[in-house]
Amino acid sequence: MLWAAAGVITLGFLVALQITAYHLGIPGPITTQAREVIYAPKSGFLLYASLALTMVVLTWRQRLVALGAAIGIDLVFLLVRWATGTYPDEGHPFGNGALWVILGVGVVALTRRTGPERVLMLKGVGLGLLLVTGRKTGDTWLLITSKTRPLVLDPYIAMADHALGNPSWLAGRLLRASGPVGEHALDYVYAQLAVAAVCVALYQLRNVAAEQRFPRHHLVRTFLLIGVLGPAVYMIYPVVGPMFAYGPEGGHWAVADLWPDTLPPVATPYAVPFDGITPRNCMPSLHTAWATTIFIHSRRGPRALRLAGTFWLIATLAATLGFGWHYGVDLIAGVVFAYTVETALRTYDRGWDRAGLRLVGYGTVVFAVLLVSYRFLPLEMAAYPWLFAPLLLLAMASVVHGYRRTIRLWEEKPVPAPRAEPQPEPAV
Repeated sequence: MLWAAAGVITLGFLVALQITAYHLGIPGPITTQAREVIYAPKSGFLLYASLALTMVVLTWRQRLVALGAAIGIDLVFLLVRWATGTYPDEGHPFGNGALWVILGVGVVALTRRTGPERVLMLKGVGLGLLLVTGRKTGDTWLLITSKTRPLVLDPYIAMADHALGNPSWLAGRLLRASGPVGEHALDYVYAQLAVAAVCVALYQLRNVAAEQRFPRHHLVRTFLLIGVLGPAVYMIYPVVGPMFAYGPEGGHWAVADLWPDTLPPVATPYAVPFDGITPRNCMPSLHTAWATTIFIHSRRGPRALRLAGTFWLIATLAATLGFGWHYGVDLIAGVVFAYTVETALRTYDRGWDRAGLRLVGYGTVVFAVLLVSYRFLPLEMAAYPWLFAPLLLLAMASVVHGYRRTIRLWEEKPVPAPRAEPQPEPAV
């Protein structure tokens, strides 16, 4: 019933978003996803990552058949496009096959399976499609923010960022000094964040086929919920980022062409108009939130997975700042946001545990206080960095510490095995 309710809610949300996009004259998530059945997908890697999630419910033989079918279908698409001269200028030349196989598994589950096996296969299909649909939903949300929020609050965030020493300006100069190798490496890490998340999720879901059930909590749940809730904050707090508001990408809409060589001067901030194309997707940094979630969930894995989770978090933070897509205060808000959402899901699994509820409430308050401070105290934050920088970092650290302490409380303590009572010797 829970999966059915989640499916109905998700479908209703998608339909509402599709209708909103239609009235704004932009493609909706259902339209863009349906196109990828035939046309070149935006991300072939994401579609194959989604197929990998679906395959956790299959046996090894079925996985090999599914993967072979996906590759074969992609080869057919590639040959047809080459023969007809319709090779895509944008998007990936592969990925359609993965989507076809995901849909095919769903058809097989409905027509050839019954009982628990059908339910498990449909859950796998739903998990794979949710990852793809979440990406399309996010893309539509970003377009909606650009169409419905003509004013942006970047000057407020830039002033508040003085408390942290404007790290995006420093990271931008360092990345430029690293040359094309560093830029390409960080760009790849930033773009393939969902694929990294799937690698961690596959480790968590590795026993689904054998146990015939999904674990109570895994990375994909947090990943998707962050993607659903985050854009709602974008609508409240529209920010485009230093690359656009203070850099060359903003064109004549930019406040000034300062990033990354010259720090923005301390002055009274005000909302500024911006174009109807650039997404207002900075506050909070969802890439930071997602990378933080990958880091959290990789802690229970083997050493290689833990190192990969740490690397992806550090590289994502470097990319968000170095490319000028986020301010430093965006990252702090993103970390608090991620830990609060993660705690909420774990608390839900435990039946709304009191310790979890306290931490969810505390994280929500800290997140709200951060947003309010960025909006109404930016000049004070710029004037007294020695005070506000420690406060910002302590606020973030307090949520992280609270999460770690709460998790330790939830962990089951080992119970010693009962001592065997001595047996009386049998009478002779």
